[in-house]
Amino acid sequence: MSLIPTPDTIPTSWGYFQFFLLLTFPLHLLLMNSLLGSSFIAVYAHIKGDRQARALAYELAKVLPLLIALTVNLGVAPLLFLQVLYGQFIYASSVLMGLFWILIIPTLIIAYYATYWYDFKFASLGRAGILVLGFACLCFLVIGFMFSNNMTMMLHPENWSGYFDNSSGTLLNTGDATLWPRYLHFMIGGTAVGGLFVALYGRFLTRREQQLGDYASAIGMKVFRMLTIVQIGIGIWFLLALPKAQMLLFMGGNGLATSCFLAALLLIAMVLVAAFRSKVYATAGLLAGLIYLMAFMRDFVRGGYLRDHFSPGMLEVVPEYSPLVLFLGTLVIGLLLIAWMVRAAFTRCVD
Repeated sequence: MSLIPTPDTIPTSWGYFQFFLLLTFPLHLLLMNSLLGSSFIAVYAHIKGDRQARALAYELAKVLPLLIALTVNLGVAPLLFLQVLYGQFIYASSVLMGLFWILIIPTLIIAYYATYWYDFKFASLGRAGILVLGFACLCFLVIGFMFSNNMTMMLHPENWSGYFDNSSGTLLNTGDATLWPRYLHFMIGGTAVGGLFVALYGRFLTRREQQLGDYASAIGMKVFRMLTIVQIGIGIWFLLALPKAQMLLFMGGNGLATSCFLAALLLIAMVLVAAFRSKVYATAGLLAGLIYLMAFMRDFVRGGYLRDHFSPGMLEVVPEYSPLVLFLGTLVIGLLLIAWMVRAAFTRCVD
C-alpha cells in the first residue's frame, strides 16, 4: 500500500506554479543568506570590540530585524508554490517531523525578538550583546537544519513507514547521506553571501562615513572569498553524496540539467575572479545569476528523486483563472511596496 496521499487538483497549468516557485525561491535565498551572514559578522565585529568593529556591529544591528521580516515574507511564496506542486510529499514529511516543524515558529519569534533587543539595547547590553545575537544565530542554524530535514524527507516516501514505529512527530532524516552536505551547503554558502551583503551595505555606509563603509566592505568581501572557496568543497561533497541516478543528471543524463551545471561552474569561476578583484557590484550581479542556476539544479534533483512516484505534469487541472489573476495583481503591487519599504529603510539606516 502506498503511503503517498492523492494530490489535490490545481486551478491552472502546473507550469505557472513552477515558474513562480523558481522565481521566488532564489529571492528568498538571497535575503536568508544576507540575514545569516550579517548576523555572524555582527557577532564577530562585536567580539573584536575595537571602535571600528563596534560601529559596524551597531550598523548591522539596525538592519537585522528588517532582514528577518523580508526573509520570512519572501519565504511564504515559494513554500506555497511547493505545496501546490508537491503537497502530498511536503505535507506528509511535515507530519513525520511535526513537533520539530511546529517548533520552527516559536524559534523564529525568539530569534526575531533577540535581534530587536540587540538593536534597541545595543549600547546598554555591552558585551552581553554577543550572547544575545549569538543565541539568535543559533536559532537560525536550528531552523535551517529543520528545513533541510523536511526538504530531504519529502524525497524519500519509501522511508515514511518509520511513522509506524514513531508516531510522535519526532522523526528526522539523519540517515540520509545528503542531509549534512546539503545543510552545510546552505549554511556556509549563506554566510558567504551574507558577507557580500555586508560589503554592499558598506558601499551605502560610505555616503555617511567613508572609513566605516570601507571597513565593512573589506570584511564582507574577505568573508565572501574565504567561505566561497570552502563552499566549493562542500558542493563537491554534496554532488558525490547524491544517488548515482541524480548525480548523472548533471553528467549528460539530462541535457538541460547538464547545461545548468556547466553554466554554474563557469559562473563560479567568474564570481571568484570578480571577488578577488574586489569588484563588489560585479560579484553581486554574477552571484545572483549563480543562485538562480543553483535553484534550477535543485529542482532537477527533486524531480529525479520523485520521478518513480510523481511529476507535476500528473496533476489534474480544474480550470479557475481568477485566483491567478488576483495573485498576479497582488504580486505586482506587493513588489512595488516592498521596493519602496526597502529603499526607505536603507535610507534611514545610512542617514
